[in-house]
Amino acid sequence: MMWFAKDPVLMAASACATLPFLAMAVILIFTRQHRRVSAAISLSAITMCLLSAVYLLMTLRHAPGPVQYQWAWIISSDMIIPFGFLLDRLSLLMLTIVAVIAFLVQVYSLGYMAGDPGFSRYYAFQSLFAWAMMTMVIAPGMLQLYIFWELVGLASYLLIGFYYEKWSASQAGKKAFVMTRLGDIGFFLGIIAVLLGFGDLGILSMNEAAQAHKIAPFVVTLSSLLIFCGVVGKSAQFPLLTWLPDAMEGPTPVSALLHSATMVAAGVYMMSRIFPFFAASPDAMAVALAIGTITMLLASTMAMVTHDIKQVWAYSTVSQLGFMVMALASGGYFAGVFHLTTHAGFKALLFLCSGIFIHEFHTNDMREIGRGGGRKLTIPMVCMTVGALALAGIFPLSGFFSKEAIMGVLAGNPNKIWLLAGLLGALMTAYYSFRLIFMILFPREQTHGAEAHGSHGHDDHGHEEGHHGATFWAMAWPVMILAGITLVLGFFQKELEHYLLGAGPALHGAEAHGEGAGHGLGHYVLLFSAVSLALGGIVWAWFEFGRKKATQEGFLRRYPKVEALFANRWYMDHFYRWLVDYVVYCGFTNLFTRNDRRVIDGGIDGICRFTVGSGRVASFLQSGMLQYNLVLMVAGAGALVLFFVL
Repeated sequence: MMWFAKDPVLMAASACATLPFLAMAVILIFTRQHRRVSAAISLSAITMCLLSAVYLLMTLRHAPGPVQYQWAWIISSDMIIPFGFLLDRLSLLMLTIVAVIAFLVQVYSLGYMAGDPGFSRYYAFQSLFAWAMMTMVIAPGMLQLYIFWELVGLASYLLIGFYYEKWSASQAGKKAFVMTRLGDIGFFLGIIAVLLGFGDLGILSMNEAAQAHKIAPFVVTLSSLLIFCGVVGKSAQFPLLTWLPDAMEGPTPVSALLHSATMVAAGVYMMSRIFPFFAASPDAMAVALAIGTITMLLASTMAMVTHDIKQVWAYSTVSQLGFMVMALASGGYFAGVFHLTTHAGFKALLFLCSGIFIHEFHTNDMREIGRGGGRKLTIPMVCMTVGALALAGIFPLSGFFSKEAIMGVLAGNPNKIWLLAGLLGALMTAYYSFRLIFMILFPREQTHGAEAHGSHGHDDHGHEEGHHGATFWAMAWPVMILAGITLVLGFFQKELEHYLLGAGPALHGAEAHGEGAGHGLGHYVLLFSAVSLALGGIVWAWFEFGRKKATQEGFLRRYPKVEALFANRWYMDHFYRWLVDYVVYCGFTNLFTRNDRRVIDGGIDGICRFTVGSGRVASFLQSGMLQYNLVLMVAGAGALVLFFVL
């Protein structure tokens, strides 16, 4: 143990990988009935993790290469499966992001969850989530990453279905769990393909071997596509994107935690983690680019019609994850990771601001929040506007810099259809973001039929404290901190780019795929176009929802079939319902039931009938009379004697 104590880096990494788990165990076993003690334990653990993450980031920021603590877990003649910690620039950045967001969400929850009967259970699940996510981030091998990937899914299921007594919440938790498992099946098969085709699941080994063409191209392509299935499930990409809006049934701090940089971003992080491996397969990159683009556009259209404040930001998360996948699939390693980083700040900001409104007005409907005086809550209103400006990509907020980096990568693609799709997505993002902002800032009286696509669901907490007490400030401080991060983070683009792309062989291959369109005339034309479209989207939203004569119905109200298409999520859930009812239940289930009843049960019943019948036939060989049995025995013995004597 002396060598362990003498290595502060290993101690810090171990703290991140153990303290939240210990906090969860202590809360569930010992302190569940003591609310303040439970919160103190969870907050102490995540604070230590935050300090450890910052220490690792600062200590290893100039390290020439990855620092790896790896112990052989499973060894055979032709394969090695490691377990331990991989501390390189990407994992340390993501570890810090997760720790910061988890810490702020837990502080915020002191106010938001005050009075909730499941307070201690909530903090135990928060600690479980933090433990699984941080240990996944620093995993050195794909199998360890997969194990904690699944634990992240378990924790998210528990948090989404936190209000399990509500039917909608329990269904949303199950839907999230099942749909993400569909993607994880492909992910696991991809790991098996790597293991059989290469024999080593170490992340650094996989990346280096793929770039050095030491793995057969077919194996790289097949395993990349299968592993990408995990990205599709976890990061809610097409066609497995409909679970994420339903995940809003959990408490709003949970939504902030899942949608900012943790659960749903785990897929994008994993794609970044093995980016050189993905980049070695142009076919896999092309598939990922197409899926990311479709996801981004579909989710943007859905956000344009809903009136549920949390669902707007949920669809926005799906759309922004699509942008990240587009950037990575186009070869823009830094652009994808940079947008992941900035998105973590402003999306957590948007959800936490929404939580303050929901806590105050007990509704998710943005129209009701506006009519109730939402704009009078100055701090959340100003901070949410800052987050919306960042989401729309307006200078000088962080989203502007990361969005422009993605547009630069798309502009470098020979096929300009991807750039056009990205610009269209930027326009729609600005439109639906400020549609929400203007409906709260400039409310209108309720009109007939106004509830067509609204939602009055809310989180049931049972707390009534006004917005000037300790409860409010417990929620306000994390929001203001995130707003400050959103304001300044973009100006560190060059430093972050130098930090990430100077990681040496761990990121070998990223440079071969270009990071933008340069800084010539084309760059400024692209910059002008992107900013103009974002501002155009805001002006468009102003004319429809902000100005005095605006009806706040939107242009889609003139096209009811299109509006219904968007409001019903392009009928994807209807298709899944039909698929389950007619293909699974009426097809496979009916077939399996017939097989069970006629083949399996019929075969067993046939054996039983044969046994009974043969027993009845054999029963005629004896009458049950003892005298007759003795006569037959004597006669038989006499016959044997005569046979041998004669």
